[in-house]
Amino acid sequence: MLTLFIKGRLIYFIAVILTMAAGLASRHFGELLPDFVHEHFGDALWAGMIYFGVRMVWINRSRELALIVSLVFSWAIECSQMIQTSWLNDVRSTMLGALILGHGFLVMDLLRYAVGILCVYAIDRYFLRNKKA
Repeated sequence: MLTLFIKGRLIYFIAVILTMAAGLASRHFGELLPDFVHEHFGDALWAGMIYFGVRMVWINRSRELALIVSLVFSWAIECSQMIQTSWLNDVRSTMLGALILGHGFLVMDLLRYAVGILCVYAIDRYFLRNKKA
């Protein structure tokens, strides 16, 4: 039982790392990628990483709850970009702050997040399924 619990968390941890690496690569090598991929995949992968992180923390909860929590979290971060205070903009001016909080609100990002979360939810449901989770 404990081994399955740890194994499940490890799978999601690896999924977080791989998704993060793919998202950072899509930003870093964007000029080498097709325009559509460069423009949309980074945000979708960021939201997918959030989903995998939620699954890693709440491994015994439903995938659907992880989907909802990830979507609400991602959309809340995007909506927080409408708040422009000096201290928050100072945080956003750092590399880590920019990666987590972003810079400016875009409605399109809400759609990118939803698509990214739905894609990794499908991967989770059909390929990463843990019989006990």
